[in-house]
Amino acid sequence: MNHSMFLVFLSSIACLLGLLIVTWLHSQHQMDVVAKPVMPPENGPKISVIVPARNEERNIRRCVEALLAQTYPIFEVIVVDDRSTDRTGDILDWLAAQHERIKIIQGRDLPEGWAGKPYALTQGAAAATGEWLCFVDADTFAKPEALAAVYHGALDTKADLYTIMTAQEMGTFWEKVVLPLIMTALSVGFSPRKVNDPDTKDAIANGQFIFIKREVYEKTGGHSAIRESIVEDKDLALLVKDSGYRLIVADGRQVASTRMYTSLAEMWEGWTKNIFFGLRGRKSLLVLGAFGAFLALAAALLLPLWSLAGLIWWSAGGGSEALIVLAEAGLLWAYLIFWRVRASRSMGISGWYALTTPLGAGIFAAMMLASTWKVLSGRGVTWKGRRYFTG
Repeated sequence: MNHSMFLVFLSSIACLLGLLIVTWLHSQHQMDVVAKPVMPPENGPKISVIVPARNEERNIRRCVEALLAQTYPIFEVIVVDDRSTDRTGDILDWLAAQHERIKIIQGRDLPEGWAGKPYALTQGAAAATGEWLCFVDADTFAKPEALAAVYHGALDTKADLYTIMTAQEMGTFWEKVVLPLIMTALSVGFSPRKVNDPDTKDAIANGQFIFIKREVYEKTGGHSAIRESIVEDKDLALLVKDSGYRLIVADGRQVASTRMYTSLAEMWEGWTKNIFFGLRGRKSLLVLGAFGAFLALAAALLLPLWSLAGLIWWSAGGGSEALIVLAEAGLLWAYLIFWRVRASRSMGISGWYALTTPLGAGIFAAMMLASTWKVLSGRGVTWKGRRYFTG
């Protein structure tokens, strides 16, 4: 085999592997359970909605007012002001003066051995009087049918913990470039079908919207049992499923949406934190993280270089062999873009953002590598003014 044919052989193998990997990456996200708007029951158990709020002046009014507009007949809204230093407290006081259904709790100082969000949620749960607890992040906005939908969904699936993946609101360029790729990566690490299978150990919950039986929450120890966790949603799901209870993750895009971050700097801080705490202490996920970083770098660097090399070779008189390499690179590019267009449209953004895949993949790879390094080196991360370490 001469040098030119060897290069064609390598290109063909890379193209075939690339097509298989792209197909696999984009086939892990299926959510067979869907939370749909439904008519509220005439009667039902009381639901306690608990919202932790730390420096959430940008979102808290919209979040709470959306919860107050629920069609479900019997519920209460408890907001824990977690030592906010912005206008969150003032906004909550104003809301409480307008609505009798709101209960505001002033969060206590963080005790040693606790992470901020589990402690806030524990305080909220202690004040709750409902048979079901619904934990909702302050940057999540429920449609009027949301509580009725998750209650119906939990009964229908016999779930003890029912969590929904909300629609992601994206307003800035960087959100639309990076977030769709992160959502794809999450579906690979935590396949909804595997999570919903009681015979697997896979477990994940979306902390933006978690609906859990109070009895189950108390029997498993709730957030007190995972007091040090920054990824308390994942760890609560593990706790519930490992205890033999039914865990369901559902597509909730029809009933709630979330605006997580509004700038590249916020995304970097938030997602490196999430990746960091998702990877620590789990060698299998470290390996998966390294593989994910490699794939992201391949999309960001290798694919463009492959196409460029084929073009340069053909321009230099490479003939049919160079054209084959160029065509294979182009085929893989087109196939990847096809899937990214579908992913973009499913998240409500223009398919043209698929063309920014190399840029988004490069940023995602940097997040993965930064988080992996912090895990391996023992360095901590900062989140909402608090420093956390790997210990």
